[in-house]
Amino acid sequence: MIQQQRLKQFILGILFCLPIMAWGQDAPATIDSGDTAWMLTSTALVLFMTIPGLALFYGGLVHNRNVLSVLIHCFFLTAIMTILWLVCGYSLSFSTTGMAAGTTNLSSFIGSLDLAFMKGVTSESVEGTIPKILHFAFQMTFFIITPALIVGAFAERIKFSGMIVFLSLWAILVYTPICHMVWGGDGGFFWDRGVFDFAGGIVVHITAGIAALAACIYIGPRTGYPTRAMPPHNLPMTVIGTGMLWVGWYGFNAGSAVSANGDAAMALVVTQISASIAAIVWMGIEWIKYGKPSVLGFVTGAIAGLAAITPASGHVGPFGALCIGTTSGLICWWASTSIKSKFGYDDSLDVFGVHGVGGIVGTILVAVFAHEMFGGKEGQLEIGKQLATQGFAAVFTAVYTLIITLIILKVVDATIGLRVSESEEREGLDVASHGETAYND
Repeated sequence: MIQQQRLKQFILGILFCLPIMAWGQDAPATIDSGDTAWMLTSTALVLFMTIPGLALFYGGLVHNRNVLSVLIHCFFLTAIMTILWLVCGYSLSFSTTGMAAGTTNLSSFIGSLDLAFMKGVTSESVEGTIPKILHFAFQMTFFIITPALIVGAFAERIKFSGMIVFLSLWAILVYTPICHMVWGGDGGFFWDRGVFDFAGGIVVHITAGIAALAACIYIGPRTGYPTRAMPPHNLPMTVIGTGMLWVGWYGFNAGSAVSANGDAAMALVVTQISASIAAIVWMGIEWIKYGKPSVLGFVTGAIAGLAAITPASGHVGPFGALCIGTTSGLICWWASTSIKSKFGYDDSLDVFGVHGVGGIVGTILVAVFAHEMFGGKEGQLEIGKQLATQGFAAVFTAVYTLIITLIILKVVDATIGLRVSESEEREGLDVASHGETAYND
């Protein structure tokens, strides 16, 4: 009898010492050190893409009298977008108040201001397996680079003040709702429809590409375009910037797994494959067409492949990446040369042709190559249905972005103005806008 009582006491003691989850309740969220370390690294990599990566990439492509202008555009946007993200951007993108799976209401399209100024968030707050403040920082780098991409469309002819106001309004009115619809979680307009956008083909590249197209057409071409040749003033600078973007893209895509795991590793590998084959294809086309393989063609092709694999990077395997990269190299080259020439718009640094078209290519093709028969991870994927879903998301995003972008452009132009005078353009924006020169004779 005494032994039986002791046995019962021993069993009860063990039961009372079990974690709360043993009684069928959820375990408290905890921070994983490995995931956190990887996301800290990824955040730094993505910020590195804008400063100095994108800044140098764009800076080398413009005339030497406008290089400082492009550099400060990227750096200033890094600063102002950081503040906007804190004030309301993160909250409008990721607040889940009022959201529920299968329910469509205002919260399906835009978040609330519950997290404005990161109210209530501490270093102990958790998002998945990482600190919530780190999730804030990682997503902030996407919020920074997206409007910075648009700068390339109207380089060498926009007022600095006009650029600031236009892209600040654009980031709030275009980026945050699209981000919320795609990545906001259960109840998000695109999320509930099963849209694939692992790292920003829709959120970043389609929005930036369409806005770039609208802006360059609205503002008008550079003086002398297209009759006057406008070659890059410092191609080595552009090549260096490309290398920084390419490496930083590991954080962009592999970091979007938000974990240090196999999905992150696969995203990294397919990113490398797509960039490599797209660069080879673009250079190959020019080699055949013009008789010489150009450095500019190689680096532009690499960026096209990186943009195209972005939405697919968490869903496809190496074979899919090879196909997506090849396709993007072909189609983005066509869009940046033949299509641009045919319609005559001055997308100075081919933001639409590379990022917009590349984002669309990846957003559509992920519906095919995510299937397991092509080495993807979506075993039960209905390709036809997913194609319709991806196409709907791409068209919706493009139309919304176009309408809102044009409205913002019109308002800013009517108030503070967008374009510098012809004399300022000829003088160069480095001197005309900033009173400085990049190079001394």
